[in-house]
Amino acid sequence: MADGNSARAGGFVDTSIHVDVKDYYGKVLKNSADLKSNACVLPAKPIPAFIRQALKKVHPEVTARYYGCGLVVPECLEGCRILDLGSGSGRDCYMLSQLVGEKGHITGIDMTEDQLDVARTYVDYHVKEFGYKKPNVRFIQGYIEALTESGLEKSSFDIIISNCVVNLSPDKKRVLAEAYSVLKDGGELYFSDVYSSGRLTEEIKNHKVLWGECLGGALWWKDLLQLAEEVGFSPPRLVTASVITVDNKELQDILGDFKFVSATYRLFKVPKGNTKPCQVIYNGSITGVEDSFQFDCQYTFKVDNVVEVDGEVATILTQSRFTEDFTLQPPGRPCEPCGAKPKAGIVDPFELVLQLKKQSPGSATGGCCSTQSAACCK
Repeated sequence: MADGNSARAGGFVDTSIHVDVKDYYGKVLKNSADLKSNACVLPAKPIPAFIRQALKKVHPEVTARYYGCGLVVPECLEGCRILDLGSGSGRDCYMLSQLVGEKGHITGIDMTEDQLDVARTYVDYHVKEFGYKKPNVRFIQGYIEALTESGLEKSSFDIIISNCVVNLSPDKKRVLAEAYSVLKDGGELYFSDVYSSGRLTEEIKNHKVLWGECLGGALWWKDLLQLAEEVGFSPPRLVTASVITVDNKELQDILGDFKFVSATYRLFKVPKGNTKPCQVIYNGSITGVEDSFQFDCQYTFKVDNVVEVDGEVATILTQSRFTEDFTLQPPGRPCEPCGAKPKAGIVDPFELVLQLKKQSPGSATGGCCSTQSAACCK
């Protein structure tokens, strides 16, 4: 799979990889049943009831032509401007359209015209289905490596999502850099993608079917951490991960001992430098997670409980759209420790998969104590 140039759109050079991916998702695949692995159909975690209800209102053809991995629905969405990278048939866009409300807006960008045709066909259908006066969704043809060249303004989105698409790009760093550019300060890139247990061989990377199946272009998970730092994002926070299986023996033989996971990360465009732990209290104001908000695999915030967080998370909670949802303990005021130290360190998604298998429900909650124990801080 050479990187030969084949076309040019808006100044961006379309590589042979892009052409192959367009062909695979536009012509080879007719529905999700044609996939040869579960990389693009595997749910990363149980789907909350309010999201299931939103998905039920999406047109069946849109859902049938959707090939994402996991479910990319961050929290606190009301009124937000969201960009979906590689929006495909538009399933996530139409689902999110309901969650942001009429005052919010969703933009889907995709390079595959066949997929965009499906998404655009049902704009009016969903406006009527959701009871809106006008669409709050638009779809544009473009490349995730060239967002500004596609007409998207810098610093214009609150949230960017992506579902099993970044791995299809031959230039992941450029994708992250473009995402960083169009995000507002405090904005978030929340995305699910496929990661490998090591850097893949050239044979795997040059295999058209493996690339189309989201495996051949998978990043070694440690490389994501490095690329995010180089671009300017906060260190990636791992939310959840699931094992990917390949049922095709021929493809599995080529993959050898490499393992793959579908993992969801959240990256924020926030100031750097804060390394001091902080105690925070979640006020329960986020729709759908009023009682308990799982921020990532290390921190789960229960309403009205005190949680001590590391400096990176403290910065995110105070410099992003979550700022109104948390109360921070006043600086310089001593408080009895909660008995649990802030969680630090990089989480290996493959190790997380093993941990999740062993855990009982609720055991992933971050260290916290009741608000009564924190009364000295008020």
